[in-house]
Amino acid sequence: MGGDHYFSATPASPENLRRVRVRLAGRDLDVTTAGGVFSPDHVDSGTAVLLANTPPPPAGGDFLDLGCGWGPIALSLALDAPHATVWAVDVNERALDLVRRNAEALGLSNINASLPDDVPDDVVFRTIRSNPPIRVGKNELHGLLERWIPRLDERSDAWLVVQRNLGSDSLQRWLAATFAHGYSVHRSATARGFRVLKVRRHGSPPTEDIPIID
Repeated sequence: MGGDHYFSATPASPENLRRVRVRLAGRDLDVTTAGGVFSPDHVDSGTAVLLANTPPPPAGGDFLDLGCGWGPIALSLALDAPHATVWAVDVNERALDLVRRNAEALGLSNINASLPDDVPDDVVFRTIRSNPPIRVGKNELHGLLERWIPRLDERSDAWLVVQRNLGSDSLQRWLAATFAHGYSVHRSATARGFRVLKVRRHGSPPTEDIPIID
């Protein structure tokens, strides 16, 4: 991508639209991807680990795919929960356009592909699922999570996948320290060099953490 990054707002590299066959939500699908977005040729390993190691989403409510790229997580959530509203959020305008194209092609009317500031302030999320952009840097990443995790609904979970050698364990410690009151943080799965971290927002009165059954 030259000087481009997948977290660039407006990638300067050629779009080079392409069709890719992927498997999402138990279905084999043809999706459109492009240059200048994250993992344009396939579902990347981290996202695949996240999708394989998270429970089915709630039946309804508002969901967040944070850093959606061309949309594998958002599309999976929308397919699995057709009565929910999925907010696919990214700073990359090309990625958001791809999510819209793919949602329309798959007949999914329950996805809102949005810039961060376009998500209404009063929306709270029944689940957050994210392969976050680790390479934006620690300060940017922490700010991103401090912005969105507090928007979890009570008794709801955020699931993050992070490569072990890119700081998953230190991120887990930071999450536990930052969200020490009213939340719990633990590692729910390890696979292919990635950790899946679960952040639960408890209710009032506090709820017990939901156990993960292998």
